[in-house]
Amino acid sequence: MDVNAVSPQLAELTTLRVGGAAREYVAATTEAEFIDAIYAADDAGMPLLVIGGGSNLVVSDAGFDGLVLRDARSGITCDSVDACSGASITVVAGHGWDDLVATAVAERWSGLEALSGISGTVGAAPVQNIGAYGAEVSNVLSKVRTWDRHERCIRTFALGDLALGYRTSLLKQSMLDYTWHPTPRYVVLDVSFQLRRADVSAPIAYAELARTLGVEVQQRAPQTQVRAAVLELRAAKGMLVDASKDPDHDRWSAGSFFTNPVLPTSAAEPGGLLPANAPRYPVRAPIAASAHGIFRTEIDPTVIKTSAAWLIEQAGFAKGYGIDGASGGASASPVTLSTRHTLALTNRGSATAADVIALARTIRDGVQARFNITLKPEPVLVGLSL
Repeated sequence: MDVNAVSPQLAELTTLRVGGAAREYVAATTEAEFIDAIYAADDAGMPLLVIGGGSNLVVSDAGFDGLVLRDARSGITCDSVDACSGASITVVAGHGWDDLVATAVAERWSGLEALSGISGTVGAAPVQNIGAYGAEVSNVLSKVRTWDRHERCIRTFALGDLALGYRTSLLKQSMLDYTWHPTPRYVVLDVSFQLRRADVSAPIAYAELARTLGVEVQQRAPQTQVRAAVLELRAAKGMLVDASKDPDHDRWSAGSFFTNPVLPTSAAEPGGLLPANAPRYPVRAPIAASAHGIFRTEIDPTVIKTSAAWLIEQAGFAKGYGIDGASGGASASPVTLSTRHTLALTNRGSATAADVIALARTIRDGVQARFNITLKPEPVLVGLSL
C-alpha cells in the first residue's frame, strides 16, 4: 500500500486535470489493503473518495477534506471457457477498462468490443452502467462483488439485483445518500462477465458504427474491426483520454459532461417540449429477472430519450464555445466545449474546477431557457454543484 505523506493534487489523478489536494491519499494494491482503508476511514468518520482512472470526476479547487483511496489493483481471472457457454471471467475493479476490452478481443470473448476506448476502470462500469455505440455493460455482466460500508461485509449482487438503467444502478443510487457521498455505500471489489466465444461481435446496434463498418444495423462484424472502428470514431470526437502530456486539449476532459435527457413520451408529441426534428430514442428498462435469474429489459413506453449534444448545439453553443477567460474572449477561455464534440467540456491547459462549473452552468441554463429541459451532469461532482 502506498501512503503519501504529501497528498497529490486531484488534478494529477483526474482526466479533466482540475482539483486541489486531499487530506490523505492511499493507493491500495491488494484487496485487503483496499478494504482496510475503507474500513478505517468509515470508522474514523472521515469522508471517503474512492477513485480508479479519475475519468468521471470533477473535484473542487479546495480539494477533498478526507481520504482519497485509489484502487491500484489489476487482474483478470478466467473462471471457465468453452464453445457452448462462452467465457466466464472475473476482473478486479481497479483494472483498466480498455485494457479489459483489448484482452477480450484478443481472446475472442465477444460482447465488449463496442465499448472500446472508454476511459476509467472496471469498477466504475456497473456503477454507471457504462454504454456507447448501442452497447451497455448490462448486456454482459453476471455479478458484482462489493464491500458494503453499512454492514461492513462483502456483498455480491447478481445481475438482476443491480437495478441497471440508463447510466444508473443500485450502486450509484446508494451514493446519492449523503451518508456515503461521494463514494457509494457499495464499493466494487470485482466484476464478473459472461461473454460469447466468437470471432464476430455482438449485433451492431448503432447506425453510425454500422455505417463505418459497412454493415446493416443488427448485423455482426469481426470483433477486431469493430474495436478499430469504435476507436477511430472516438478519436475523431476527441473522446480518447491520453494520460501523457499530450497537447491535444480536446482530450483533457471528463468524457460526456451531460447525460442524454430521458423525458415523458408527451415531450415528443406535437406541442411537447421537443421540436419535431429533435432526435428521439427508445429507452430500455429492466424488468423482473426470470425464474432462471436471467436479466431482461424491455422498451419503456412511458419515456423517450433525446440527445444532449443536439440540445446544446440548438441552444447556440457550438464546438469550441467558451465563456470569457482571464484574458477575455471565448478563444482565451481556460475551459471550452471540445472543438470536436459538444458533450465534452475540456481543459485548455489552465482551467480550474470553478471554470468548469461556470461553463457547465452557462450551457445548462441556455438549454433550459431554449427548451425547458434541464441537463444533468454525468461526472461525480465533489465539493461542487450546478
